[in-house]
Amino acid sequence: MLKLNVKGIAFSALIVMMGACSTVPLTGRRQASLVSDGEMNTLAATSYKEFLTENSKNVITNTAEAKKVKEVGNKIAAAVTRYMNDNGLGSQIANFQWEFNLIKSDEVNAWCMPGGKVAVYTGILPVTLNDAGLATVMGHEIAHAIARHSAERYSQQMIASGLGSLAGAAVTKTASGKAVFDQMFGVGAQVGVLLPNSRKQESEADRLGLTFMAMAGYDPSQAIYFWERMASGKKAGSSEFLSTHPSDATRISDIKKYLPEALTHYKK
Repeated sequence: MLKLNVKGIAFSALIVMMGACSTVPLTGRRQASLVSDGEMNTLAATSYKEFLTENSKNVITNTAEAKKVKEVGNKIAAAVTRYMNDNGLGSQIANFQWEFNLIKSDEVNAWCMPGGKVAVYTGILPVTLNDAGLATVMGHEIAHAIARHSAERYSQQMIASGLGSLAGAAVTKTASGKAVFDQMFGVGAQVGVLLPNSRKQESEADRLGLTFMAMAGYDPSQAIYFWERMASGKKAGSSEFLSTHPSDATRISDIKKYLPEALTHYKK
């Protein structure tokens, strides 16, 4: 009886996934999609505005670095828009309202919310070093938005949470048994599903980001040197298995594999 219930749960999840999927541009990968772009973009716009308000003293404007962030960002956005329109995908970014801001912070980071809301932290600039390095970072982060990775992660969380409730009800009858199951399911979902998919998304963003920076006129081969600089500044010992990012060695190796594809779009 238990095996039938679990199979039924898995089958139901498969039906949901098949009925709510989208395709990632360029890679063609199918992904879960249980939330609309409009919903995600609206949430992102609100969150981005709140972030800028809360960090208003750290938003840098009218400096050479801030202008460079906007320049590189706008070039990549224009290249992405051309690519999407030329491939009949323009509707997917029709409601994007691009924003690029430089934030004063020692954190070595950058991100892009759905709808094209980008933030670059000053802490990463010593690693980017030049326009191509900055394009590597911004191309990668913009790729997350174009590939709808936030919506996919949100959908995965919904699916994981729903399956957890269903499976918990089917497998356990006592409070103590359910507590054990919840703990096991939390670890299993995180390590077995959510984190690996996040690593997949990171690799996918690397691939798309290389192509987007190349389309914008930045040499994608420079991405290797950026990630080597990133690796040299990290502490050793981080486990790839329990990480949301590929290991540095894996990432650099994969980027070298993606380069020939990206270079077909590069014009000096």
